[in-house]
Amino acid sequence: MKYRKSLLEPYYVSVRARLSDIARQAGVSEATVSRVLNDRPGVSTDTRQAVLTALDVLGYERPERLRKRSAGLVGLIVPELENPIFPAFAQVIESALAQSGYTPVLCTQTPGGVTEDEYVDMLLDRQVSGIVFVAGLHADTTASRDRYDRLVQRPLPIVLINGYTDGIDAPFVSCDDRLAGEMAVSHLVALGHRRIGFISGPDRFMAVQRKLDGYRTALRRELGASGPELDELVALTLFGVEGGEVAAGRLLDRGVTGVVCGSDLMALGAIRAARRRGLDVPRDVSVVGFDDSPLIAFTNPPLTTLRQPVAAMGVAAVRSLLDEINGFGAPRSEYLFSPELVVRGSTAITAGQRAGAPATSPAA
Repeated sequence: MKYRKSLLEPYYVSVRARLSDIARQAGVSEATVSRVLNDRPGVSTDTRQAVLTALDVLGYERPERLRKRSAGLVGLIVPELENPIFPAFAQVIESALAQSGYTPVLCTQTPGGVTEDEYVDMLLDRQVSGIVFVAGLHADTTASRDRYDRLVQRPLPIVLINGYTDGIDAPFVSCDDRLAGEMAVSHLVALGHRRIGFISGPDRFMAVQRKLDGYRTALRRELGASGPELDELVALTLFGVEGGEVAAGRLLDRGVTGVVCGSDLMALGAIRAARRRGLDVPRDVSVVGFDDSPLIAFTNPPLTTLRQPVAAMGVAAVRSLLDEINGFGAPRSEYLFSPELVVRGSTAITAGQRAGAPATSPAA
């Protein structure tokens, strides 16, 4: 069990450091933190909640007089934490649950570690009020949906993020991956690119299928690309930086000048592949990511990407789950959230456009 640090030691120097940590996390002064911890007036409701949330996030134990009885436990299962988009989802969802009085239980999967089904069994043993799944097995079109049907039939409220599966009687929250694929291609076409490749993870995942569909639709619409041409420009591999580097290497050998990636990490791999071939990003090759993960704006070059609206998606998922828990019945449909194109330094007009050369066909 995680050890929670006490704040009930007013005369120790270490408490000053702790107050400083809490103040920094909450974005307030140490004096404000002190007023909240001592339950004194003169602090707004929002500020008081920010300080209490900071206590929870940092793992400090609330003073007895400030403790609120938990409305219940809610499980949160995410694939892993190496991809920074998943910690971003976890932070939003945990904060929203805590503000509603629920205690989140974060379950993180690692290769060869505890599986999603094993985590579910643990959560059921702890009598959780509901479970939020982020990009779980529901996102894998080859996985059985029976595990989710059994939870619904218990009945146990669940919400599934990023990975729609038809027939599961539960709310879904997704980013519009198909639109993301179209937007990425349209951006590169507007910059003069005609030889545009697509890299992503295995096509058994719903998000990959949708992005690929959007990519192909946009290339057909805007460049008149045909089936064989499109197949030559697609490389699917494992998710992650290494997978992105391998897949991008194949496409760079086929002469692409623009690359649409299924994630920011794969985009970083694509940039690495270009540089190892002596190519400059974006002068020689433009790269578009997906997610807008934390710190991705500070890469070299800063990455152009399709931003997932993580905050809006996380809050919507929690609201749907709480409606289910409270017996109101959230709509059994998929809530689709539009991505946002964030243009930074990894995309630019093609060398041909800069030189005034005529555009070529996708298969040139």
